[in-house]
Amino acid sequence: MGRLKIAVLGAGAWGTALAVQFSHRHSVCLWARDAVQVERMRREHENLRYLPGIVLPDILQISHELDVCLAGVDVILIATPVAVLRDMLTHVAQTIENIPVVWVCKGFEAGSMLLPHQVAASVLNPAVPRGVLSGPSFAAEVARGLPTALTLASADGSMRHLAQDFHHHHLRVYTSTDVMGVEIGGAIKNVMAIAAGISDGLVLGHNARAALIARGLAEISRLGQAMGGRAETFMGLTGMGDLILTATSDQSRNRQVGLRLARGEKLPAILRELGHVAEGVGAAREVARLALTWRVDMPIVQAVHRILYHDVSPLLAVADLLNREPHAEVHL
Repeated sequence: MGRLKIAVLGAGAWGTALAVQFSHRHSVCLWARDAVQVERMRREHENLRYLPGIVLPDILQISHELDVCLAGVDVILIATPVAVLRDMLTHVAQTIENIPVVWVCKGFEAGSMLLPHQVAASVLNPAVPRGVLSGPSFAAEVARGLPTALTLASADGSMRHLAQDFHHHHLRVYTSTDVMGVEIGGAIKNVMAIAAGISDGLVLGHNARAALIARGLAEISRLGQAMGGRAETFMGLTGMGDLILTATSDQSRNRQVGLRLARGEKLPAILRELGHVAEGVGAAREVARLALTWRVDMPIVQAVHRILYHDVSPLLAVADLLNREPHAEVHL
């Protein structure tokens, strides 16, 4: 395990947290689009906008010049939202040849229903090693060095050596070849976190939350397997693990969206005040379309979609869920 030069593209909470942790063992350049933000981070040794309270080490390079961060790198780690992933990959493809690319964003490209690995396949040369790093992880805890386990997935297993380089005593990195399953779990759990927030915001109780998580996992697994993911993936870190974390902790932005919807707040105001991307909002629209395309029953997703996009009240959506005809418990 040698010392790598890593470009982390995206200085949101997650990109900053990974840059902080990786800088303990590797040479890291953290890129942010906003030159003013970069100057402030350099001056104050803190990302006050996205990750307050975490000291940025002096050894961490920070730049708003993308080509500066990409010069001579061994690994490119993209930590931007899915909405700008295609643009980032396009620039990388035009600038760098055959350098491993890893992304950490979760969700679907708006309008296309494409997952990140599908976007990458449409942009990158097939010879470029690529993969996704995902799992149950809040940025602040990773940045503080609290124990975390993630999965690094690549279809051809080409990321196994990077898992060793990313791994250290409080960041455990597993490997997988089920990219589809890993990304499906990471995307749809955000929709389920909104549902869990709604349930708790309506004070429906712990029983309701547990049922919602269990049935939410069944919905994730059904669609994931229909699209080619493996059943065991949805019972692991990037399925059940990530779902439990985001559905139960108030650190989850998506859960916060649900809590505030249950209080009667309007979605535009919630997103404006949140200040961070809540991927589950966009994902709900794409997953609802995918459920119809693949003919998969996803009543929780459909309920969240109706609340977000059809102005259905949370109470009415919950009543509709509870009044569905009973049937055998199935996961497939």
